[in-house]
Amino acid sequence: MSLLTALNTGTSGLQANSLELSVVGDNIANANTIGFKAGRAAFEDALLQSMIGAPGSGQMGLGTNLQAIQKIVTQGALTSTGLATDLAIEGNGSFVLRGNHNGVQGQFYTRAGQFTVDRDGFMTNLEGLRVQGFSSDVRGNIQAALGDLKVSATGSPAVPSNNVTLKANLDSSATVKGAAFDPADPNNTSNHSSSVQIYDTLGNAHTVEVYWRKTGAGAWEFHALTDGAGITGGTPGTASEIASGTMTFDAEGRLSGQSQTSNFNPIDSVNPQPLTFNLGSDTGAGGTGLDGLTQFAKVSATTFTSQDGSAYGTLASIQINSKGQIAGAFTNGTSRIIGEVAVAMFSAPDQLQNIGSNLAVETTFSGQATIGEAASGGRGAITGGALEQSNVDLANEFVRMIAAQRGFQANSKTISTADQLLQELMTLKR
Repeated sequence: MSLLTALNTGTSGLQANSLELSVVGDNIANANTIGFKAGRAAFEDALLQSMIGAPGSGQMGLGTNLQAIQKIVTQGALTSTGLATDLAIEGNGSFVLRGNHNGVQGQFYTRAGQFTVDRDGFMTNLEGLRVQGFSSDVRGNIQAALGDLKVSATGSPAVPSNNVTLKANLDSSATVKGAAFDPADPNNTSNHSSSVQIYDTLGNAHTVEVYWRKTGAGAWEFHALTDGAGITGGTPGTASEIASGTMTFDAEGRLSGQSQTSNFNPIDSVNPQPLTFNLGSDTGAGGTGLDGLTQFAKVSATTFTSQDGSAYGTLASIQINSKGQIAGAFTNGTSRIIGEVAVAMFSAPDQLQNIGSNLAVETTFSGQATIGEAASGGRGAITGGALEQSNVDLANEFVRMIAAQRGFQANSKTISTADQLLQELMTLKR
C-alpha cells in the first residue's frame, strides 16, 4: 500500500538527516583538531519499483540511503607555533609513522605534525609512534633507506685543523731583530704576534701563538708555538715550535714569496698532523700579493684569523626546511643535515581509512603509498615550526546543520501525514 510506503520513505529521510547531523557534529567537534579533514555525507535515492505500462508508467522511490561519507581533503590553514618539531604539509601527502596503535603494529599516516623527540632521540608523535624518514651520514649525505628518524643523539665528530688562514700587515718600518728567534723569549725576539686556536684529531684544542720577525729589508719569518703539554715529547709550560716559515715583500708592500714547514705532533692523536698556514697568494706564484700578508708603513696588526678544525659537538638545535631536511646546529659551531622527514602520497587520499588518534591506514581504494622527499614528485612542501589547522568551515557546517534540521522536520511531517491518512482509513470500517 502506498501509505505504508510513504511511512518507510519518511523514515529513510529521518535516518538520512540524522546521519547528516552526526557528520556535521563530528566536523564541528573537530574544528580545532590539528590536521583534521572534514567529512560530508553523500546520499543516494532508493528505488522501490518501476511501473511499466500506460497510463501512469514511471518509477516509484523509497526514500534515500547513505552512499558514503566523503572526506574533504582540502588544505587547512597553517599556524606558526615556533616549535621546531611542529611540522605542517602544504600540499599533497601525509607524514609516515610506525609503531603500536591500540595493539596493532604497523605503518600509519597522518597530517597532524605535532611531533616531539623522545628520550632515545627519536622523533615521535604525541602517542609515541616514530616518525619515518631518511638518516644521514656524518657528512650530511642523506641515505636511501627509510626508517625511524633519530635526531637528538646525533653528535658532530671532531675535525682536525689542517689549514690556518692569517691576514695581517707587517710594519715595513719595523727594526730588524739582531738576535735569533728564541722560543724561550719570543716577545723580545720578534716584532709582532698573532693568536689562533687549532684542534687535533681527537678534538683537543691547542692555542697557537704565531710570532712574526723581521730579518731584513722586505724579509720576514714566522714561528708558530704552542704549549708543550699537548705535544708528543713536549714539556708542560714550555713552548714547542710546530711550524715556521719565511716571507718576502716587494717595494710595493706585496707578498712576493713564501716558504714554510710544519711539525705538529699532538699527544695521542694522528702524528704528524698536516698543518698549512695560508698567508695569501704571493706575486711569485701569480697572485696579487695583497690578499693575505702585506708590508706597508703602518703599525703591525692582525686583521683576520681562521682555521678549518673543530672540537666534538653535541646537538644544540634543529631547523627543518621545505624538503623536510633537518639541519642540526652543534655546540662546536658546526651544522649539517642530520636527517630528512619522509612524506607519503596516495593516488586517492580521500579513500584512506581513519582509525582515530589523527591516524589513517591505506586501503585498496586509496592505492599504495609512494614515499619520498617533500616538495618533489607532487608531494607538498613542509613548513617547520607550524601546524595545519582543521579544514572545517564552521559557517558552512551551521548551514548544513540548519538544512538537516529542516529536512528532519519535513520528513517527520511525511510520517505524521501518512499516519493521519491511515487513521482515516481505519474509520471506514466503523
